[in-house]
Amino acid sequence: MTIALDIRSVGKSFPGVRALRDVSVTIAGGEIVAIVGENGAGKSTLLKILSGDYRLDEGSVALDGAALGRATPLECRDAGFRLVRQEPEIVPFVSVLENIFVGEMPRGRLGRVDFARMRREAEDMLARYGFAGFLDLDQEGRTLSPAQMQLVEILRALKPGVRVVAFDEPTSSLTQTETERLFALIRQLKADGLAVIYVSHRLHEIMEISGRVFVLKDGVPTGDLAIGETSEDEIVRLMVGRDLEAHGLNRVAATPGAVVLEVRNISSRWHRDVSFSIRAGEIVGFAGLVGAGRTELAKVIFGEYPRTGGEILIDGKPVTVRSPSDGIRAGMGLAPEDRKTEGLILVRSVMENASMAVFRRLSRWGILRQAEMFDTVEPLVRKLAIKTPSLDTEVGKLSGGNQQKVVLARWLAASPRVLILDEPTRAVDVGAKTEIYRLIDDLAKSGLAIMMISSEMPELLSMSDRIIVMKDGMISEPIEKAAATEERIVNLALGTTA
Repeated sequence: MTIALDIRSVGKSFPGVRALRDVSVTIAGGEIVAIVGENGAGKSTLLKILSGDYRLDEGSVALDGAALGRATPLECRDAGFRLVRQEPEIVPFVSVLENIFVGEMPRGRLGRVDFARMRREAEDMLARYGFAGFLDLDQEGRTLSPAQMQLVEILRALKPGVRVVAFDEPTSSLTQTETERLFALIRQLKADGLAVIYVSHRLHEIMEISGRVFVLKDGVPTGDLAIGETSEDEIVRLMVGRDLEAHGLNRVAATPGAVVLEVRNISSRWHRDVSFSIRAGEIVGFAGLVGAGRTELAKVIFGEYPRTGGEILIDGKPVTVRSPSDGIRAGMGLAPEDRKTEGLILVRSVMENASMAVFRRLSRWGILRQAEMFDTVEPLVRKLAIKTPSLDTEVGKLSGGNQQKVVLARWLAASPRVLILDEPTRAVDVGAKTEIYRLIDDLAKSGLAIMMISSEMPELLSMSDRIIVMKDGMISEPIEKAAATEERIVNLALGTTA
């Protein structure tokens, strides 16, 4: 195979931080190489060097023999490198079609944008890669689901002249079915002779899709291994420098207590006659495909979205929930799927973010009492082992796993009876994921009723006491842990029989 990307002895430093040191790896056309490491290992820095966002300090990068290490983003793109970013950049008030071709719209006669050509090329790409019908090319970007936004980001990359495509956590917003479609797309890119870089914290995906895995720890390479000659356990050891007995947590739940949350015949714009209950100490997992209504159900229950019928009971008593403030007063907390835009204010401090749900309690005459904020948050930071330089550090400067812990700290401060977790380990590294699983398990054992939405099948199967599958705004009968299988869940999500 011909080497497409040649990275030699690359180094990169920032003030007080050595981000990369002596990184060398080659990737051939028709090869899929995974790059793994804990948050802060240097993965993102390396991708930003390849995309032209950063300039390397040492070493060299060449694509098909042409130097890239000090190129601009436009030069890297023109050379054939494309990065599918973890957080899609969508223009909200223009069409999907225009979003796909943003910055690269083909021109026809008199220099006018050739929309007919754009539509043909977009439809051809959707059909070629197995996503026909998944996107309405005329809908506005702001109306897209996270999975659809991710697909738009991918289609932007697949333009003529591309030689290397890097995927940064591409499945963080996808269900298992959509992940399988993505893998089919990536395999097609491999068959077309492209070099593919796959960055993910999901080791089972890496074992399935990659031919090699390149491991970084603290900016230094610790392994370059053929997938057929390694294991998840070995990869974890190279990533974290220690053994983790389990990447997940096959929890053994205590006997649940009385019913805490009861949802009776909830209807909304997205749902029809939804009823279920969750008991104290119980984790009920919610599975389903993108568009099944899981996130919307969480927001309806919490009061963020309106309901058109049904009722919600906490500890057997009906509660009025018309807003998130009502949800909090009723004893509920919601950790949303997109923590960066919905769960946190990234430019505010850890202390402010962690105490946000109890500002009213910590205020006097409309002024927040800093000492009480500190006394509320500091024990939670210690309890959850949040790694932060100080409570005054901007939360946006923390790793993904620590950001998620800040969201959990906020709800612990509010002492809820019900905790709703939407994709609680999205885009966090394997070490932080294990810590979050243990925290969730501890919260359940303390008596919380937990509703957990997840698109990761191993997470659902290992963490849930019961699993409810959603399809088209309706739910299945709960599946007890002992009877839950991946095949059964997928069949219910698709509406097929086992």
